[in-house]
Amino acid sequence: MATQPRIVIIGAGIVGCALADELSIRGWTNITVLEQGPLFATGGSSSHAPGLVFQVTGCKTMTEFAKYTVAKYSAMTLDGKWCFQQLGGIEVATTQQRWDDLKRRHGWATSWGVESFLRTPEECGELHPLLDESKVLGGFHIPSDGLAKPLRAAEAQARQAMERGARFLAHHKVTGIERHGGRVRSVTTDQGSFRADIVVSCVGMWGPTIGAMVDLDLPLVPMAHQYAKTTPLAVLAGVNDDLHEMSKPLLRHQDADLYFREHVDRIGIGAYGHRPMPITAGEILDPGAAPTMPSELAFTPEDFEPSWKAAVDLLPCLGDSKVEDGVNGLFSFTPDGNPLLGEHPDLNGFWVAEAVWITHSAGVARAMAEWLVDGQPTIDLHGCDLSRFEDVQRAPGYVHQRSCQNFTEVYDVLHPLQPAEGSRPLRTSPFYERQVELGGYFLEASGWERPHWYEANADLPEVERIPERNEWAARYWSPIAGAEALVARERVAMFDMTALKRLEVSGPEALNFLQTMTTNQLNRKPGAVVYTLLLDEDGGVRSDLTVARLAEDRFQIGANSAIDLDWLRRHLPPSGTVQLRDITAGTCCIGLWGPEARNLLQPLTKQDFSRKAMGYFKSQQAYIGDVPVTAMRLSYVGELGWELYTTADMGRRLWDTLWEAGQRYGVIAAGRSAFNSMRLEKGYRSWGTDMTAEHGPYEAGVGFAVRMDKGYFRGRDGLLGRSAATVDRKLACLLIDDDYQVVMGAEPVHAGGEAVGYVTSAARGYSIGKNIAYAWLPVSIATPGTPVEIEYFGERVAATVAEEPLFDPDMNRIRS
Repeated sequence: MATQPRIVIIGAGIVGCALADELSIRGWTNITVLEQGPLFATGGSSSHAPGLVFQVTGCKTMTEFAKYTVAKYSAMTLDGKWCFQQLGGIEVATTQQRWDDLKRRHGWATSWGVESFLRTPEECGELHPLLDESKVLGGFHIPSDGLAKPLRAAEAQARQAMERGARFLAHHKVTGIERHGGRVRSVTTDQGSFRADIVVSCVGMWGPTIGAMVDLDLPLVPMAHQYAKTTPLAVLAGVNDDLHEMSKPLLRHQDADLYFREHVDRIGIGAYGHRPMPITAGEILDPGAAPTMPSELAFTPEDFEPSWKAAVDLLPCLGDSKVEDGVNGLFSFTPDGNPLLGEHPDLNGFWVAEAVWITHSAGVARAMAEWLVDGQPTIDLHGCDLSRFEDVQRAPGYVHQRSCQNFTEVYDVLHPLQPAEGSRPLRTSPFYERQVELGGYFLEASGWERPHWYEANADLPEVERIPERNEWAARYWSPIAGAEALVARERVAMFDMTALKRLEVSGPEALNFLQTMTTNQLNRKPGAVVYTLLLDEDGGVRSDLTVARLAEDRFQIGANSAIDLDWLRRHLPPSGTVQLRDITAGTCCIGLWGPEARNLLQPLTKQDFSRKAMGYFKSQQAYIGDVPVTAMRLSYVGELGWELYTTADMGRRLWDTLWEAGQRYGVIAAGRSAFNSMRLEKGYRSWGTDMTAEHGPYEAGVGFAVRMDKGYFRGRDGLLGRSAATVDRKLACLLIDDDYQVVMGAEPVHAGGEAVGYVTSAARGYSIGKNIAYAWLPVSIATPGTPVEIEYFGERVAATVAEEPLFDPDMNRIRS
């Protein structure tokens, strides 16, 4: 038997205990869990958390975490006492906007495989007799939601881990992390040192403190959240007991930022409606110095007053009681609301699992254990990956502002396109001033300001050809976007592509490195551009890339995110024969696309941009006017054209040169909304939305980018025996019959009377005159001509599986 790694887990809250359990289940038992406080009421967030578990969000990964947490804790007991009660959960609506949103949430539940029901006001009253059903328009009910006992669940998992050989040590405060040669070596505490091959920080709100010991800035803010308990209620007298604290479902009143649970004969009320109350990790008291526990701050009644009034309004029985006690309890918040999971970018063996709530604790622990033991998780973690943030998004002010906003918006009805308002503009392309002059409507991605359409195009006659759409889909949208797509198809348009991640790989072993890391054949002459994939070892699609060979030993990569940079950097050969650089900030890009693109571009340069001289998926260096560019004949929108790259200092000159020359051809600036429509008409996938590591190339429709005969590449073994003929599910194209119903993504798809899949991307196809959706479906249903229904805000929208691509299937336009 191979020698087991020595694991040190810092923190014996519910995440640390769950991780010790999950690792030991998989045979890793040389585990030491270090806790600065007592076991198992450590004084962290787990110690005061009220334990409510509502499983469903719009994020499939977070819902999967919660589903596993419910399943695991429901099956556990501690000394005969339950760890989880599936009492159900109800979210009620008191406004039409919330009621519509609950219908959307019901769709998410169906998409992610969680049974749920939309309830009438009367049914809500029957399920939870304390609420005033006259105030309620309806409810969203999940019978499998319920109440966790965090300390019981933590200790039960710890005991299981200890039975397998793990040890838990109380009152061991970590004071340092020893490292050598880029690897973690040991953990130092006030009680001595512990050798370690792997260290996992599971300390929650103390995460930034531990991170600072290894020069890791964790984008996490401890934030106080109010929780109060009432005096005893006559209506609850004799209903519950100490063993069964609750008899009614959990209750959320998100219109007032409230949730409720029973505490035997009292009601507990959690509130998010108050001002953000952030503190720094350094301000948190040690367990021995805190009056009660470090995660509990003094209750501030004045902040709770509006919440109390709203609580009494919904639960009239509270009018006969008052708040007896409360806390301002500390939890961890991040800029995007998701956990921080993964390995230190510069210190091998140091991992984090931070900003994890009780709801997701067991699910996160399982994913982390898979990652550590097997080398990769079975669930897509890109939205939780520690490396997902750009450097600018780790700035203290940005982290603070966005985390506070995340707290404020916890229960808000948020549109999928809705951008954050603070800390903007943060990153702008060299074209930004010109875009502002054209009335650009900006949304945000990875800190970049990205124009989605331009008000300067409001007078285009094509605007009149764009049909109206439903109210939800019409938010953060304009018919101008449709006009821009039509003009790009009919004339020519300039798209700002600067926000896309760009990397440079160079050195004598650059080709061999990229051949090993990606699926397609890159051993082509300089000037070739190749679409290829990054896979995990099981053949899941980690990312898709475009790789341009600019010279024998130099490549430019179009990537998806900072996660790709981290993945490639971790696999660089130790010999130093390959260099990897992020060149995004120092460069910019214009996508010049449309039938008139060549007519616009050719007079500006001495290089030959003819079809014969520069075919599709080719690149060359050129001067466009006075601007040196790398021109790549690519198109993510399905039109003739080029991606034109230059340095940031020459960006505005490039824009102005193209803009001036394009006036005779009717050039416009076009935004991201038009871009997304055009790429769906062509069936081009968007990684992270249409496909992730949970999907293989053949089922995702990108098997053409795999060359099994080129030799070894990472993930090749995982594809052996697989092909388009062996898959049991596919990413399928759907056409929606109703022009008014533009869906947005994550909606369930029904066929034969049952839910069979879910939507990934969707948009109006302006050129084809139809609304489009892509969805994951069983192969038996993903056959062109098959009728299906998409559940959209509680209603069924008819759709039909269609052959793809929908536009220019023979590729005549793009190759012209």
